[in-house]
This record gives sequence, C-alpha cells and structure tokens, in this order.
Amino acid sequence: MHNKSVLLYGNTGTGKTTLAKFIAHTLRVNVVEISATYLYSKNSKSPEETVNKLFKSAIDKSPSVILLDEIDILCPSRNGRIVEAEKRIISTMLARMDELSQIAAKVFIIATTNKIDQIEPAFRRCGRLDREIEIPTPNPKARKLILRKILSAMSQKVSEAELQEIAMTAHGYVGADLVSVCSQASLLSSRRSVPKIDLDDLKAALRKVRPSAMREVQIETPNVKWTDIGGHSKMKALLSQSVEWPLKYPESFKRLGISPPKGVLMFGPPGCSKTMIAKALATESGLNFITIKGSELFSKWVGESEKAIRDVFRKARQVAPSVVFFDEIDALAGERSSDATTSVQERVLAQLLTELDGITPLADVNILAATNRPDRIDKALIRPGRIDRAVYVALPDADVRRDIFRIQFLKMPTEGVSVEMLVEATQGYSGAEITGICKEAAMFALSEDIQSKCVRMEHFDMALKLAPPRTPPELLKIYDNFVIGAK
Repeated sequence: MHNKSVLLYGNTGTGKTTLAKFIAHTLRVNVVEISATYLYSKNSKSPEETVNKLFKSAIDKSPSVILLDEIDILCPSRNGRIVEAEKRIISTMLARMDELSQIAAKVFIIATTNKIDQIEPAFRRCGRLDREIEIPTPNPKARKLILRKILSAMSQKVSEAELQEIAMTAHGYVGADLVSVCSQASLLSSRRSVPKIDLDDLKAALRKVRPSAMREVQIETPNVKWTDIGGHSKMKALLSQSVEWPLKYPESFKRLGISPPKGVLMFGPPGCSKTMIAKALATESGLNFITIKGSELFSKWVGESEKAIRDVFRKARQVAPSVVFFDEIDALAGERSSDATTSVQERVLAQLLTELDGITPLADVNILAATNRPDRIDKALIRPGRIDRAVYVALPDADVRRDIFRIQFLKMPTEGVSVEMLVEATQGYSGAEITGICKEAAMFALSEDIQSKCVRMEHFDMALKLAPPRTPPELLKIYDNFVIGAK
C-alpha cells in the first residue's frame, strides 16, 4: 500500500464513513480516526498535539488508514470566519500530510465530507487529498437492495413487487433515511396484534421521514391537487408532459432523437394560480419539490447569493428526480440591459445560466418558474436548452370561472345563487379575485346574521360592487406581446 489519499464526498447518510471503515476492514489494516469531536473533547489537552500523536500512531502501526471524518468541520476554509484554534489544526494537519508523502510508511488517508466546498482548499491540492470520489444518492435499484437488507432483519410481509414500488417512490432517500423509514414502519406495525411491516406501513413511514438532503433547503409538502384548481386542463396536461413524461418515458424521447424540456416558464397576471399549479404538479407527480422565491436569494455578503444558487442545484441533483420552482423569477433573473439591474443580480443570473448549461448535467431535475412580468426576464434564460417552454396562465375564461365557483361552492352553502350570472359578472377577474369575492359575500351574509346558514345572490352583488377587477389592460398587452415574441 503506497502513500495515497482520497476524499469521499456526498450527501449526509450515503454511507461515506461506513464505506471508509469497510475498506479498512477489508484491507485488514489499523484504523486511526480523527474527528473534530475528539480533538475538541476535554480529554484532548492540545488539539495540535493530538493530531501529531495520531499521525505518529498510524505510521508506527502501518499499514494504516487515517480516517478524517467530516473534514469540512475539522478543517474549514480559512477564507471563512474561523477561530485561531482551527487555523492551528489546519496547519498541523497539512504539515503531517506533507511529511507522509516523504516517507515510506504505508499510510492511506480517507477523508469524508458532505460539504466539499467548505473544506480548506489547501487540502485538495495534488499530493494531499489526491483523488475525489462522489458517493451518490442511491438510485431505485440501490434503494431496493438497501431496503431488502434492512427489512431482512425485521418482521415483515413485504413482497418483491411492493419493495420495488417503495424503492421507486423514495426519491432522494439515502441509506440512513431508509433505515429511519423502516424503523418508523416497524413502530406503526407494532400497534397491531400481528406486528408485521406491510406496504401501508412503509408508505406511511415515507410520508413522515423526509430525505436528508431536503432538510437544508426550503421545502414544503404541498397539499394541493389538480382537482383543487379550476379549469386549465390544457395547461395541466402540458406541465405533466414536460415534467413527468421525461421520467416515465425516457426511451420515447431517445427513440425520436430529442431532448426533453429542461424548464417551463409560467407567466400571467397575479392571482391566476401559477403557484398553486406548481404545488399541484408536485403533489400529483410525487417528485421532490424545492421552492425558491427569487427575492429571498439575495444576500448582502459578496458571493453568498451565487453560492445559494449552486447549493439549490446541488441539492436538486442529490434528490433527483426533483422539481426546482422559482417563484418571482423576474426578481432573480432580470434583463441585464435594465438600469435597475445590480451587479449582484448580474452575478446571480450568470450563476443560474451556468447551472442550467451545466458541466454537471441536470439529469432528472426539472425547472419550473413563474412570473407576472415575463418582459423583465433576461432573454438568455428563456432560450432553447434552458427554460425552453413558456405557458401563458391567462385570466380565467367563462369555463374556468364556472369551475372556480363550483369548487368554492363545494364548501359554501348557497341559496338562490345563479352561477351563470356570477360567471358573466366576473369577466376580467383573476382566480384569486373570484375566490376573494366568495369570501367577501360570505362575510356580508354573516354581517347580516351571524347564525346565517347560507350565502345569497344579493351578498355576491354587494361583494362585486366592493371589489372590481384589478388587472390593468397595459399588463395584458405585455402578455400578448410576449406570446407573439415567443412564437
């Protein structure tokens, strides 16, 4: 065994440390583990002295493996805000690693991290951590093998077909997550007279256990379905085709020699259900869904906004198949020629374009964006190969308005209300405004009689007088021009 080293990186729970220890066990060599927890424990008087002793021990007992667990915590980048003690440990560690390359001792270094960009860059130079290997998030085949291994030690009645079903739906789950899923399923089954884990237990456990990679990003579990959104049947079909077809029928795209769409831009007036549509798509597709509000990504610290973009895409790749939803994307990717564009916005846009073009492919990562002002988005973002499909979410037509009232009236008792009159009276209203009219009418009913059991037509008439439509004609003209330009 020659003096060599490797850096294992990947998401939390993918088994990096377990793999490192397995390698050492397979090679039947001595293992010396160095972690921040041990170095800073009260049993360690001087962290630098402890590092020196551990390296010496590895040399004396060679062949050995030195395991630097969570090296991003042990040796964080000196460009960040670190304390003097960390700087001394970094210097000591670098010195000992350089010495190893000069002597004949058979010592192999394995470092692990789930935050590769936070490691002191000096460790990633040639002659130190020579090789970097990503430990990926398990694919469906690997997830099935992991689940089978875990469940083999448990009381269960899960068939191979059921195991395959769970493996296919557990998008982004790593080994540690699947252990948690099985433990949760076991807990659920223990409440029955015959405590054997079944398919329903595993499905319920999946709903309770979130993938590790998703815990560090803004995520919600939407409870919105297509049936909750009135109309828009063509758009629902188009979005399903753009997002779900590439995952379900990849061979069809290959057969016709085309690449699936990378991203979809939804544009239209405020209050026309663009965000609800995105949430419904997440619910119906079952994909991991990461929501990003454009205005929230900006930071006063130089480089932090670009890093936030990189982190979002890194997480999306780790938990793929996934959807990244950029709400208010015009705030994030405004036209660079605009006087209002700042240098931060330009850098963020450049980083976003880099991720979309990517050296690292966006396999099974779908981009969904929404905006009220498509004319303010930089044209480079919406060209073919990036966000290459545009969907106009227009003000609801008569059929859609009728559908919205139908959905509202499922939970609102009415008397003497003409849906057709309401449909005609709400020409030019957005979906959100129509919902608001229904709420306002109900409030008028309650103001007349707090014990009221239904809403009547006069209440709707009062609400309509109070709240006229608010989408200006100039904005609709912008959408018409954008549609013409996109053709």
